[in-house]
Amino acid sequence: MDTDHPGEPPRLRGPLTAVAVTGPSMAPTLRHGDAVLVRSGGRPIRSGDVVVAVFRTRPELLVVKRAVRPQDGGWWLRGDNELITDDSRAYGVADVHGRVVARYWPRPGRVPRRVI
Repeated sequence: MDTDHPGEPPRLRGPLTAVAVTGPSMAPTLRHGDAVLVRSGGRPIRSGDVVVAVFRTRPELLVVKRAVRPQDGGWWLRGDNELITDDSRAYGVADVHGRVVARYWPRPGRVPRRVI
């Protein structure tokens, strides 16, 4: 993700943005190296959606996680890989910037919403 100024939180550009997944926290749903399309705007975020967000305590870091529940004007997020805890358990509430709508590389397809 691009930032216009150093120290500014990353942000999505346009209604659909390509984002690369890094790290194992969303496995098996998404894997390191997957490329996804993220929609900003559109329908409201619901529990179980895979989202792109910024933790309030780590504003320089854009993350891909699953929305669990609204909390304190933001969202509580979890990764799908239970062995990795780099989510709201470590960093608290996050502000969602968009919803992941599809993976386009290397295995094109929908990213499943999961009831939590």
